[in-house]
Amino acid sequence: MAQFQFFIEVLVGGLLSGVMYALVALGFVLIYKASGVFNFAQGAMVFFAVLTFVGFMELGLPFWAALPVTVGVMVLLGITTEKYVLRPLVNQHEITLLMATIGLTFVLEGVAQLAWGVQVRRLDLGIKDEPLPWLADKAGVFVSQIDIFAAVVAGTLVAVLALVFSKTKVGRALRAVADDHAAALSIGIPLKRIWALVWAIAGVVALTAGMLWGARSGVQFALVFVALKALPVLIIGGFTSVPGVIVAGLIVGAAEKLAEVYAGPSVGGGIESWFPYVLAILFLLVRPEGLFGEKIIRRV
Repeated sequence: MAQFQFFIEVLVGGLLSGVMYALVALGFVLIYKASGVFNFAQGAMVFFAVLTFVGFMELGLPFWAALPVTVGVMVLLGITTEKYVLRPLVNQHEITLLMATIGLTFVLEGVAQLAWGVQVRRLDLGIKDEPLPWLADKAGVFVSQIDIFAAVVAGTLVAVLALVFSKTKVGRALRAVADDHAAALSIGIPLKRIWALVWAIAGVVALTAGMLWGARSGVQFALVFVALKALPVLIIGGFTSVPGVIVAGLIVGAAEKLAEVYAGPSVGGGIESWFPYVLAILFLLVRPEGLFGEKIIRRV
């Protein structure tokens, strides 16, 4: 019985982490779906957003005031990036767009640290990093309250955006833009407005992810590398599927935790850091487009 409870505890912890990975991956999916650009700077946006939020609070703004101000900053950042960095490069080669986002990564990292410093900050969201009492007492499963809170917030945001993009007029316009830019433009869809909106939403998603990860592990430069954990999620779920990142996030989160606990001791540990990439490679060999991605057929 104790072993089963421990298994459930590890599995639940992995699933909760997976929801967080899905939230980071969502930023990639939104931008790639709308413009075909792989935004390498998403991790830097996460770091920039949460460091700016904490910086505003250090200047004296209360939590309730710093949050909308930071949301405004990230919306402005997203719109500015789309207008002045990527819009001039429309119809350029994909490598050119990727290099532009790589350059944006270093700019955001530098500006954030120049403005707010390089010290590690603690972010308190008012949620205790302690096991949930009723779950520990009733089921003997110890899961941190902050992990559950983060997973609920992340899952809610992902679900809301999935509904918005599947059920609303904006969502239909986004799908049309994703299918064919020229065709969408020809029927009157405001392409530039859609791109600006998607980048603004990606900025807000980056702020949410940064706040949740920052509350767990501190606001520090290492948050930039959180985006790397989103890559296996993207590969497994598909670069254009919002539901795909949810399912893939859960798969990656659960698999890495179970592998670390049950297979890690046999190989000296450390499986958690690289096992998701092995899983992603296996998916690439079997299903390159991902679980929910669209199969691309090229005429030669």
